[in-house]
Amino acid sequence: MDLSDLKSGRRGAIARTISIMENDRARAREVVKEIFRDTGNSVVIGFTGPAGAGKSSLINRIAAELKERGKNPAVLAVDPTSHLSGGAVLGDRVRMTESTDSGVYIRSVASRGATGAVSASVQNSIRVLEYAGFDPVIIESVGAGQTEVEISNIADVVVVVFNPHTGDSIQAIKAGLTEIGDIYLVNKSDLAGASRLFDAVCEYIGSAEGGPAVLKTSAKTGRGMAVFVRMLMEMIDEKEMAGPGRGAARLEAELRSIILNNIKTRVDALLETDATYKKCLKEVQGGQIDPFEAADRISENLVG
Repeated sequence: MDLSDLKSGRRGAIARTISIMENDRARAREVVKEIFRDTGNSVVIGFTGPAGAGKSSLINRIAAELKERGKNPAVLAVDPTSHLSGGAVLGDRVRMTESTDSGVYIRSVASRGATGAVSASVQNSIRVLEYAGFDPVIIESVGAGQTEVEISNIADVVVVVFNPHTGDSIQAIKAGLTEIGDIYLVNKSDLAGASRLFDAVCEYIGSAEGGPAVLKTSAKTGRGMAVFVRMLMEMIDEKEMAGPGRGAARLEAELRSIILNNIKTRVDALLETDATYKKCLKEVQGGQIDPFEAADRISENLVG
């Protein structure tokens, strides 16, 4: 496969290659094999948090600001998959006109029913953008509550965004997002209830020295944006100085995920023709044995 146009950063080649990552697993593997050694050097910034928190508006301003400061950012907006077309349906590019006008590359990709907020195709799409010369790569994950914790497996810097008019914000804070963020933002801080939510976030996050920062921002008015941009730039510089080795844990998580998926695929195929599985299934359905006993018998038969 000729990758010269992709290496040159041509938009058409980037779009076509990301589409391959989304839609053609066999060709995606071929492309990854070709580009893998030339990827892994860009800083990945993940934006996550409940739906309606204003992530797209924040990314719009941040991406444009990074562009002005000499960076070459790209944005992957991970949308829920359309049940009809399989495509991304939210159209984040419409909400990111400022960064689009400044030349930032923006692409909406579908989550494809992944276990969490981020699918394997997203990880490979990051590699495409890295190969094309983008740095940093910004990921906006779908607002899906606890599943968003998965973004910490692919991002060097995680920004968790809340807003005071998201009804389940406090519940979302309790649900596990407190463990993954490097920066926590109470966005839309010009709205009523922002101070109460800010205090709640600070309480759950804690105030230990060296811990994550909690800031108030407003993408609409610009409040707090200068502090946020400065902090984000410092983190980007720190990650760049750390070098490619910072992605070791991310690659381990990806490898484990691929192995588990491969095993699941093989087990699913084996169960289709396994006599023990069919026998035990009938016994469970007939109330003769419980599912745990059946699973133990089937597993022992498959694994040996």
